[in-house]
Amino acid sequence: MISQVLGWLFGTRDVESVDGVSISFAASWAEDPTWLVIGCLAAVGFTFWYYTRIQTGLTLVPAAALAVTRALILVLLIVTLADPTIRLTASRLLQPVLYLVFDGTESMDIHDNFPPDELAALAEAVGSESLGSQPQSPALTRQQWVQAFLKKGNQNLLAELQTMHNAQLECFLFDGDSTSVARRITGNTSDASLTPNQIAAELTTHGKVTALGELVNDLGNQATRRLGGMVLFSDFAHNSGLAPLGSSGPNEPTPLQRLGVPVYTVGIGAVSTRDIQVEVQPPLKMKKAERSTITVRINQSGVTGESAQVTVTAQSLQGETTGQTAELQEIVVGSQLVTFDSSIQYLEFPFIPQQSGRFLISAEVDVLPGEVSEQNNQSSRAVNIIDDYIRLTYIENEPTWEWRFVKEVFHRDRLVGMEGFRTFLRSADPKVRQSNPMFLPTLTPQRSDFFANDVLFLGDVPSEALNERFCRMVKQFVGQFGGGLVVISGPNNGPSQLIDTEIADMLPVKLDRSLSLRSARPFHLQVTPLGKQADIMQLGNGLSSDPLSPWDNLGELPWYQPVLGVHSQANVLAQHPSDVCADGKTPQPIIATRRYGNGEVIYIGFNELWRMRRIYGEVYYRQFWSQIISRLALSHALGSQKRFVLSLDQTEYQVDDRALLTVEAYDENFDPLTTNNLPAEGLQALVSLGDTPGVQPLSIKLNETRPGRFEARVPVYEAGHYTARVIDPINGSPSEIRFDVVGASAEQRNPARNLALQQAMANSTGGASYELSEASQLVDDLKLQPVAEEISRSFPIWGTPLWFVVVVALLLAEWIARKRANLA
Repeated sequence: MISQVLGWLFGTRDVESVDGVSISFAASWAEDPTWLVIGCLAAVGFTFWYYTRIQTGLTLVPAAALAVTRALILVLLIVTLADPTIRLTASRLLQPVLYLVFDGTESMDIHDNFPPDELAALAEAVGSESLGSQPQSPALTRQQWVQAFLKKGNQNLLAELQTMHNAQLECFLFDGDSTSVARRITGNTSDASLTPNQIAAELTTHGKVTALGELVNDLGNQATRRLGGMVLFSDFAHNSGLAPLGSSGPNEPTPLQRLGVPVYTVGIGAVSTRDIQVEVQPPLKMKKAERSTITVRINQSGVTGESAQVTVTAQSLQGETTGQTAELQEIVVGSQLVTFDSSIQYLEFPFIPQQSGRFLISAEVDVLPGEVSEQNNQSSRAVNIIDDYIRLTYIENEPTWEWRFVKEVFHRDRLVGMEGFRTFLRSADPKVRQSNPMFLPTLTPQRSDFFANDVLFLGDVPSEALNERFCRMVKQFVGQFGGGLVVISGPNNGPSQLIDTEIADMLPVKLDRSLSLRSARPFHLQVTPLGKQADIMQLGNGLSSDPLSPWDNLGELPWYQPVLGVHSQANVLAQHPSDVCADGKTPQPIIATRRYGNGEVIYIGFNELWRMRRIYGEVYYRQFWSQIISRLALSHALGSQKRFVLSLDQTEYQVDDRALLTVEAYDENFDPLTTNNLPAEGLQALVSLGDTPGVQPLSIKLNETRPGRFEARVPVYEAGHYTARVIDPINGSPSEIRFDVVGASAEQRNPARNLALQQAMANSTGGASYELSEASQLVDDLKLQPVAEEISRSFPIWGTPLWFVVVVALLLAEWIARKRANLA
């Protein structure tokens, strides 16, 4: 009480304790207190002289009283002229802040089919028991249940929180298209206090994703030190970005740890839903007229024992047509009736494609009555079906065991064959190069022939064989046209021969001329953790418990080519078990990859992978090289198709998105096209929705972003199948690419509430987890304490209530004394 009175006297409210008071003088003449003391003594002396010598007719007591009060008033005036400043150090308690955060994503628009007991509990919690007696699924969505809970009249949560905990409530709604952003609920009023009805009115369901980690980070950036806790109303269907309990690094705190307050989670939505989710898993590459298998994965909950039809279809996404619009031909791959007897089931559909190109493989399962979401009953994935062969060129100085066995593997590969494999063997007889079609007569053919390749293998070739034109074209081949390059170290020349060439800048390793091959100690290849996850390193039929065991077939390797270091953008898939690079800590890379421009480069630090054949023949050896070319070749257009390529930044879009259409355009010699090479109207894309006759396609001009590259943003306002068609200005043939626009976001694909995440968020922060029907318990469970704040203020003392009280008291005392002495 005394501290609060002192705080009020010094002009500071809500003071819990006054820890210190000090006074200084701001006037320049009072910096030396001598003059201030002299002035005060002079005022006191003058006052007493006046009342003892000049003022007559007063007895001793009235004269002394008047002299004292007048002296104090004059001293106060002199002190005021010295501009006294007081510095107050105190502690005060502030009202705690409680965040109320509401989920505003599309999943909150789901109608849950609650069991009767849960429905009755919810209806009682929102104060409308009549809802619990409905025989059918309730008409309320998840967000509507929250709104009804906020607006109920008796035992309103918001009112009780403000009353019982003296807390300042701040309300937020989180939504967003690509992440979750917290928007403060203001009620469209300048009044700081919001009514429950105003809050409920602002709860929407427009958010496309639930990114709880980003939400917590956003709230943490807005939070003050008065924040005492957070109440989160959500279905906790986290599906984007950093998890709230995850971190970006081993020593980094989680978003919840950074927030640093208890989180009280209130869940809404069914934990166990009646739902079917389908995921199609086709091979990413298929060969026309050859059998492939499409796998379909089905996840279900709540429909055990029931049956549904699963249908797989294929639809062309890219190709050439002669009409104004392309008829979207849908090929039925197969259909099976499945009985759901487990939570996860797999189905296989054989498929022999009769057309080539880029296709969309889709799987769809019938919607069963009572499913909470129909959007996840369909799944699609784009694949390449090729009729053309993959073109490989192996450049080597002289025949090696690796060269011989690779040639045999690809001659028998169904994607390459005899026509797809070519080699430039520097030591070959010129007559053989001219007569044998497998041998290339020159390392630098015409650009149109060179860039028709899909993968280049560069072996143990000396630097004098690699002219400047070849190295420049290799760089363009990988960087611009998305080609693949495999660099294989040999024992005679090694990759150091590439140091002064443009190829060296593309490698995943750093080279050094002074490093020669090391053969003193044989070693076993060590697959890195990253390599264990890489597709090209996974060998076997997928049934083995250890898909990396085939690498043991290599046995001890007699040598390898050391390098100076690893490029910062490289991924090392295999390394030496003990040798390190020049930095003394990075293991020597043996197999490494690096994205370069639109393509990829793979480095292999030895040329004895053929040793993998020693036990199992060429099974794993062939599989490894087949996976290499599948990765390097099938990620882009094949052969001469690379000259004019249409692409999109995504395979599927949401309504109101803007699809980015890109065209890589080159002439017959693979020189980039520019606006100056095109007709006056430039490159035009005709975008049409579906195949409805008579509908005029939308014409969009593509703008040049660099030589050979043209882009345009395509707005999509309706769901459906779209076709973008661009005419090749060189040969006049049309090229097309097709894409889908869907109306539902990821929020609808997994409708069940994530109860485990809801409870984990609460438990990890010292909060508590509730069902919406139990949320009223929050009032008793919340442990909000006023926030102690230390303040240190400097202010002129003459502006405080204390100064006013002293002045008034002295004037009043003098007036009373004068009246008692009968003075005017």
